[in-house]
Amino acid sequence: MAEWTFLTNHSHVLVCLAADPELRMREIAERVGITERATQRIIAELVEGGYLLKERDGRRNRYSVVGSAPLRHPVEVEHTLGELLAAVAQSRRSASSA
Repeated sequence: MAEWTFLTNHSHVLVCLAADPELRMREIAERVGITERATQRIIAELVEGGYLLKERDGRRNRYSVVGSAPLRHPVEVEHTLGELLAAVAQSRRSASSA
């Protein structure tokens, strides 16, 4: 049976950065299970798409998730990134308290 998930690598990266805006590319890549290069590409796409704001802090980057940004697919366009992240965060809190 093939392994698959309901969320994309883009959303996994957003979940990681919403939880910790100061994560390094290497740390995100390890958590998501992708290469650092793929992580860099995804972050660049999310910044370009207006879903992440990038701020330089010394030698490191700090990212802010734009929660008011609408989701992209026509099926979910009436919902925001913040709603998606809140749902995932809620499920993580519920699982950790069980």
